[in-house]
Amino acid sequence: MTKLLLVDDDTELANMLREYLEREDFSVTLAHDGEAGAAAALSGDYALAVLDVMMPKASGMDALSRIRAASNMPVIMLTAKGDDIDRIIGLEMGADDYVQKPCTPRELVARIRAVLRRFQTRESADDIPAQIRVGPLTLWPARRAAQWGEAPLTLTSTEFNLLQVLARNAGKAVSKPDLSEQAMGRPLSRFDRSIDVHMSSIRHKLGLREDGRTWIQTVRGIGYQLTRE
Repeated sequence: MTKLLLVDDDTELANMLREYLEREDFSVTLAHDGEAGAAAALSGDYALAVLDVMMPKASGMDALSRIRAASNMPVIMLTAKGDDIDRIIGLEMGADDYVQKPCTPRELVARIRAVLRRFQTRESADDIPAQIRVGPLTLWPARRAAQWGEAPLTLTSTEFNLLQVLARNAGKAVSKPDLSEQAMGRPLSRFDRSIDVHMSSIRHKLGLREDGRTWIQTVRGIGYQLTRE
């Protein structure tokens, strides 16, 4: 049974979500403030954490920052409906996805399963290339490791999947709908800027080419392309 950590100071909502998630064959542990949530997440006992943004002692953003400093475990943020700033900041800080509150338990389960699918290896061992190399980039899909030049490249699970899709199609443009389906495990919804925010983070980590351009190019009206050299 997959173990989840749900961190929300709304105890009534948290208990309701736990009951639903447990009926969906998840094992759920609750925490009700950011400090306790970050400590529990870093125990290594959970496959995924769901963090509310507004919490006592430490906010969901503070908890996410602490988690990302030491772990690439999947994290989904619960954000207030219509609060684009929280969603963008959460993604920039390394959240894998977000769900707007109030949310239905069914939507949360769908997002959790999508994130877990893309965090775990979905292909059979025969289909996984031992290594993908594009310019300074090296990816090892089976162990989900990355290197840029001679240095390790730290990526969130979503960033790894996005970069892997681009690397497998290096030199060709990949549409946003295809990136969403292949890397995020869900259809691209209208006004969803998640991919753009993740790409901005990846670009920052890769730095600039010698000619001053970014390694990941925006192809207007289509999506993104990882340059070969």
